[in-house]
Amino acid sequence: MLIFVAALMLTVPPQCTELPRNVTGWDQIGEGLDTRHATRLAARSGKAETQVTIRKAGTFGIAADQSGWIDVARGSGKPLRTASFGKAIACAGIAKIVYYRLEPGTYRVTVGKLQKPQVKLMLVYGDRGDGTRNQGFARRARVG
Repeated sequence: MLIFVAALMLTVPPQCTELPRNVTGWDQIGEGLDTRHATRLAARSGKAETQVTIRKAGTFGIAADQSGWIDVARGSGKPLRTASFGKAIACAGIAKIVYYRLEPGTYRVTVGKLQKPQVKLMLVYGDRGDGTRNQGFARRARVG
């Protein structure tokens, strides 16, 4: 019995006492990528795709609930270079966060190598590098 309880404790992620400010909307589901809520996308052949419109330049991250390859590209162009990687927040179910420096415009977000039939994503504010939070603005959009 004691072994069963110990094994159960290892498989259940710890509960978050408080989420970091930039992911406080992770528990809310809405339409499209946004900084105020997460969204769920169906994966087809291990890949999901959506769009996001950035209104003000800044560093933004894409948080995902599973490991996968996150690419952000302007229009149909090639993927942008990542600015940094964020830590997983296991207690919230966030497996990874990838940050990009984005200028105003519409971007295609592609998540590949997914193992589950759907992925949960959220747009998160990044860090300017000087310790202050990014104040960029985003408008949600959804593909297909």
